[in-house]
Amino acid sequence: MGWTEFATAFAVFFLSHSLPVRPPLRPALQAALGPRGFTLAYSALSLAVLAWLIGAAGRAPYVPLWDWAPWQVYVPLLTMLPVCLILTQAVARPNPFSFGGARNGQFDPARPGIVRLHRHPLLLALALWAAAHAIANGDLAHVMLFGTFAAFALLGMRLIDNRRQREMGSTWRITLATVASTPILRSAASLPRLGIGIALYAALIWLHPHLFGVSPLP
Repeated sequence: MGWTEFATAFAVFFLSHSLPVRPPLRPALQAALGPRGFTLAYSALSLAVLAWLIGAAGRAPYVPLWDWAPWQVYVPLLTMLPVCLILTQAVARPNPFSFGGARNGQFDPARPGIVRLHRHPLLLALALWAAAHAIANGDLAHVMLFGTFAAFALLGMRLIDNRRQREMGSTWRITLATVASTPILRSAASLPRLGIGIALYAALIWLHPHLFGVSPLP
């Protein structure tokens, strides 16, 4: 199907991420599935469409933008370890500055965790993942795909900052200043989550050829 499938998958991806979270659809779905069921269903749908989109990029006509070199393999291979560590430190942790936080009312600016290093850790992980894979592939479809994700992550940081500042008022700047003054050692990473991050990295290396048909190893 070439570019048609790629364009269709791109459109479905953005629609699946925008329509379910807008009123009146979101309240109706949450009423039918429950808040937890909605989150699980939305996550499963997002992952399924993302896998389709990545596969469609691989099936699109190959239009090289730069010559491939062996060193490009190492870019995502080395980048994905910190990506996995960032993800496991950030998921389901309080973070009033960005999206994806859980129990934000329990956020302690004196012990901010990963937020001490970056207030948008999930978007940072997305940007690193996307940029590394754009470099490793270097063809038009994949650069369009991963370049869009990287731009979305970087733009999203600014948009969320603006929205959170409006919502939190002066609390945003005060809390951020407290976080910035916290010693790095007091924001030490959770050791169990570090272990989970390393395990996730190893699992992705093992699963990558089965899911995407390409080994991430040299």
